[in-house]
Amino acid sequence: MRFTGVTSRGIITPVFQAGDDLVGLVCESIIKASENENFTLNDGDIVGVTEAVVARTQGNYATCEQIAKDIREKLGGKDMGIVFPILSRNRFAILLKAIAMSCEKLYVQLSYPTDEVGNGLITWDMLDEKGVNPYSDNFDEIGFRNTFGKTEHPFTGVDYIKYYKSFSDNIEIIFSNDPRYILNYTKNVLNCDIHTRKRTQRILKEAGAEKSFRMDEILTSSVDGSGFNENFGLLGSNKATEDKVKLFPRKTDEFVLNLQAELIKSTGKQIEVMVYGDGCFKDPIGGIWELADPVVSPSFTERLNGTPNELKMKYFADNEFAGLSGEELAKAMKKRIKEKDENLVGSMSSQGTTPRRLTDLLGSLCDLTSGSGDRGTPVVLIQNYFTNFATE
Repeated sequence: MRFTGVTSRGIITPVFQAGDDLVGLVCESIIKASENENFTLNDGDIVGVTEAVVARTQGNYATCEQIAKDIREKLGGKDMGIVFPILSRNRFAILLKAIAMSCEKLYVQLSYPTDEVGNGLITWDMLDEKGVNPYSDNFDEIGFRNTFGKTEHPFTGVDYIKYYKSFSDNIEIIFSNDPRYILNYTKNVLNCDIHTRKRTQRILKEAGAEKSFRMDEILTSSVDGSGFNENFGLLGSNKATEDKVKLFPRKTDEFVLNLQAELIKSTGKQIEVMVYGDGCFKDPIGGIWELADPVVSPSFTERLNGTPNELKMKYFADNEFAGLSGEELAKAMKKRIKEKDENLVGSMSSQGTTPRRLTDLLGSLCDLTSGSGDRGTPVVLIQNYFTNFATE
């Protein structure tokens, strides 16, 4: 009889650097952990590898000057605007530095009261107190300051208006939730939102933008020897140094297949593999949505494709099996699980189960397990994920 279900282990690895054999070192780290901490590896186990170490070992970096050169060639190098950047010292500040280097005048349009992922300039209550309608009211910096006063981030204490302006004397900040507002200042626009980027670009083009690009259209090929990402461009990048970013990794399909093959060879087990970035969950206190990467998982092996197909056990316990208890209830529940349909979409028996993609759920679990600081576990081993209450 099994006494545990899903387990998630952070696997301690070496500190990876550019050029390292990531496939070999990840495989070696997992096997060493298994042997030294006395747990077995099984068919159906899942290995998650954070996108950061994939990109780092690939050497997928770009400098501010390389980024600026690509933007300058695409947007013209004179006046330009950016709309809806997130408020982040790690994610966007260094990109703003590069963007400001690419032009003579830069207009930065911030959304309010928060950015796309929930970082707040002000609170919704402040909008109500001031009688401001965020769907129609627009501001320049003076008007915004006069209306709302201080705009320090509640967690970091950073005044992002002041901080973003500090990167260059050519920056002017405006505030609007309508992407078309930027066109009052310039017709050359780079929209910097992540998950709404294609809609924003469509609106801008329909409203008369002359040069319109998204962040995933910048650095899609190498510039002066830089790294690049043909699918996501600058999306998913992180600050590496004061003058360089680490880009989202490339060739991740190839990586997951190579790692899976090496794990099968070394362990004899059919282990699934995925690359993960940010999890997709929202902090209930700060209201910050974690997902600043373009996707949770850019690549994964075939078994991880799809969504869960689960019965809601408490639904049966409260209804059909309400008169049962103990071993009799357990047997009835296991029988029903074994007999469940292959597709429970729309069925009352699955109501309340999570209709999210497996990789989004698994990536969130990996991100929470590995953390974002000093745990030293960029690889996560998940076991028993494909088991259920009826699994013997």
